[in-house]
Amino acid sequence: MEILWVLMALLILSFVLLPVLRRRRGLIERVTPDHPDAADPANYGFVREEELDIRMPGPDQDLLDVLELVQRTGDYRAAQQLLAGTEAEGELRWQRVQAFAGAAALELQQRPGGISEIPGGQWLRVWRAEQPKDAGGAAVHAEFLVQQAWRTSTPGTDDFRIIMEEARDTCGQAALLAPGDPVPYIVELSVARGLAYPHPEFEKLWAKVLDRAPTHMGAHLAALHYWCEKWHGSRELAYSFAESAAARAPEGSLLAAMPLFAVFEHLPEVNLVSGFYQSEVVTKAMHGALHAVHSARPDDPMLAHVRHLLVFFLVRAERWSEAMNQLIHVDGHVGALPWTLSGDPAAEFAVYRALAVAGYEANGGSPATLLS
Repeated sequence: MEILWVLMALLILSFVLLPVLRRRRGLIERVTPDHPDAADPANYGFVREEELDIRMPGPDQDLLDVLELVQRTGDYRAAQQLLAGTEAEGELRWQRVQAFAGAAALELQQRPGGISEIPGGQWLRVWRAEQPKDAGGAAVHAEFLVQQAWRTSTPGTDDFRIIMEEARDTCGQAALLAPGDPVPYIVELSVARGLAYPHPEFEKLWAKVLDRAPTHMGAHLAALHYWCEKWHGSRELAYSFAESAAARAPEGSLLAAMPLFAVFEHLPEVNLVSGFYQSEVVTKAMHGALHAVHSARPDDPMLAHVRHLLVFFLVRAERWSEAMNQLIHVDGHVGALPWTLSGDPAAEFAVYRALAVAGYEANGGSPATLLS
């Protein structure tokens, strides 16, 4: 079942290879899951830490079934069929492409192969060899190469550049095979981010994405990472980009949560005081994300991502009841930001959940009031 761990990488990539830039910033030391005063999560219907699923932000049983089958049999055809039946313009296709690419990359890392050993991820090589004109296989291969560049080499080196240039060529092949599919261009956004800043083709790439899927949140997050200060970009440009996306978001779109992701990307390195999280900028971003969550479709594939990030901010801001209301929707799955940036996502999530429960109960809450 190695392959099922790969979806931690899916949302470390959550969107296009978000680098592991944050660590557990000395979490608030008040109540942890094993503290004697910590409430039993089962009282709220929450699952225990050891049962938390770190693979995904929320359920996608079709994807899990196919990933398991592909790993067990080495037959790529189930993956090919799943992608072929997944809407090209939607968020779900992008997430599934990331998952398959991450699966192959993780397998290769664990089994690099040798004289008598077949390397991991061989099913992807067979897929590309047997179905060179399959758009899904080309997109997965492009994303696989991007992930390999970040996993195995250092930005700025010749090895990194060579792999990224191969990824760019494969993106071009995937785009020709499926002209209306935004995924090859979203992958290429991360190629551009890795190769140069500013990248001369970035604006053209972004225009192609918008032509095909103007409200694609995964694509907007990929572009946000390009503009972020940590990629030698500008904090002001990143915030401006996020706020513009939120301003033009149609009703029901989770793009209204983009400013919260921009705030997260630029959190102070050491600031742990609640006052920062109750500031005007953070509060405004949280309110935008809360509005997005309340108006989004219940089956929006990005909804769980926004809820998980809201849990982080609401707990930090000591808005316990609202944090609990988000937790009841996402508990059980923790394969999302910010938890995946930790070495132990389940433990990270469990700490915040314990803090939310403790704060909620300290202010008169109980399982009866939450679940009523």
